[in-house]
Amino acid sequence: MVSAERLKVALSHKEPDRIPLDLGGIVTGITLKAHHALCSFLGIPREDTLVDRVQYLVQPSEKILKRFAIDTRYVYDVVPQNVWSSDQEGSFWEDSFGVKRRFTGYYFDMVAHPLAHAASLDDLKSYRPPCPRLPENLRAQAESLKKEGYAVIVNRIGSVFEFAWYLRGFSQFMADLALEPRLACAIMDIVLEFELQQFELLLQEVGDLVDVVLVGDDLATQRGPLMSLDMYRKYVKPRQKKLYEAIKKQTQAFLFYHSCGAVAPFLEDLVEIGIDILNPVQVSASGMNPKWLKKHFGDVLSFWGGIDTQHVLPYGTPDAVREEVRRRIDELAPGGGYVLCAVHNIQPDVPPENIVAMYEEALYYGSTRG
Repeated sequence: MVSAERLKVALSHKEPDRIPLDLGGIVTGITLKAHHALCSFLGIPREDTLVDRVQYLVQPSEKILKRFAIDTRYVYDVVPQNVWSSDQEGSFWEDSFGVKRRFTGYYFDMVAHPLAHAASLDDLKSYRPPCPRLPENLRAQAESLKKEGYAVIVNRIGSVFEFAWYLRGFSQFMADLALEPRLACAIMDIVLEFELQQFELLLQEVGDLVDVVLVGDDLATQRGPLMSLDMYRKYVKPRQKKLYEAIKKQTQAFLFYHSCGAVAPFLEDLVEIGIDILNPVQVSASGMNPKWLKKHFGDVLSFWGGIDTQHVLPYGTPDAVREEVRRRIDELAPGGGYVLCAVHNIQPDVPPENIVAMYEEALYYGSTRG
């Protein structure tokens, strides 16, 4: 099978010739420092192409992607080198939404929010989100990757709840949901309108070429939900539904939903509004036992991720990583519906030999299982 076919078979809940593998997306990528270490370990020349300035993610070297037979390819909106080359610890950057960020040496963390001081609906009227835009040569990039047989994904993720609190600040936005829901909903509507326009523009261009569309809102901590199901269903879910329905009208691509944490209580609702794939399957979070997830949702959801980045990848031995890979394949791959990668992005503290162990074992065991 070529990569695009392998992924489609797996996401259609059938078993492909081997487990599909992913690396390189906005929530399945690799940080600059981890990529440097991996290139050095493998004797591959470094290629520093930054594709997400907030998380300091880079486009993985094509040599690495081919070495590990990665099935996905992403169309990136590259950050020009002259923009990020002078970033240093303590420097500040205001993103296109007006969120002020400070560089820690690893990431750009939020330190100020453009709607932090809004006290009424009238205070929101002067805020203007950025105009939606597309990566350069979007269709040409997607067509080239498709011709090579890869599964194509655009490195953009759609959000409603999470991007709204970026604008307001997390604590204040959560208080608004409880005490000033009209204000919270108005901020989510600003984000929703931007996302509707963004995905209309994007899918008009490449809706016929992409295999997977990325959306997501982190709805949980590691221990449990960030809000009650009633609050979610009243305020967040209707806006997610509107976005997901709009996306599905414009493409046949699978809908990939990202939420870290203990998201299990929300899964029935998320399936109801159209998600096809759950990522990152944070196996260290409460209630996220892979066997339970597969038993209760394996017929309607595919699982994408699952290799623990909290304990096993950074601190385990290569043998422990290989064992984790085999366990996850045994739990999530039967009957199809599993794409293997790390739980979220590969962080700077992950030893390169563990990255190699993860993908080598996935290729071997994912091809010979059974």
